[in-house]
Amino acid sequence: MVHMEYLDRPIAVTDVETSGLIAGHHEIVEIGLVLVDQKSFKILNAYEVKTKIDHPERFDETARGLNGYNEADWADAKPLFKAMVCYNTLAKEAIFCSHNVTFDWGFIDQAYKQIGLKNLMDYHRLDIPTMAWLKLMSRGLKSVSLDNVAKFLGLEPEPPIHRAINGAMLAYEVLKRLTNM
Repeated sequence: MVHMEYLDRPIAVTDVETSGLIAGHHEIVEIGLVLVDQKSFKILNAYEVKTKIDHPERFDETARGLNGYNEADWADAKPLFKAMVCYNTLAKEAIFCSHNVTFDWGFIDQAYKQIGLKNLMDYHRLDIPTMAWLKLMSRGLKSVSLDNVAKFLGLEPEPPIHRAINGAMLAYEVLKRLTNM
């Protein structure tokens, strides 16, 4: 296997929508991925997938309100295994990045373990709120939530009903602006 240098690895900007806050109890209902060239910040690929859930009885109503989950819209959802195989293939050797790394990675990591799939990604994680805090707090940013950082940078916030691809795309736009500062 040929070793890929860190600066040559793509960035896998990822957002997940879930049935609640607890990885291992609640489930991923949607994955959004924006794969980005680390040097040019051009989008290499994008992926969005709705996933079937095994435990609808565990769905937290607050989460349902945020992501708009309903059985009709998820009728053609893919099994988690198929969704993760595709995600893993696209994100191979990439650096995981999200606006809420602890949350998003917690669910992605749990999914890898649950389905017995070897994670092919780089082991490093990029955390957008830390970058925002370092670059923007001295300029007046009051909160590092994705919507607040986006507004501060002149971007439109995420729609009220969250979709994973919208969250990943907004996180990508924020990351791109922060990196170019």
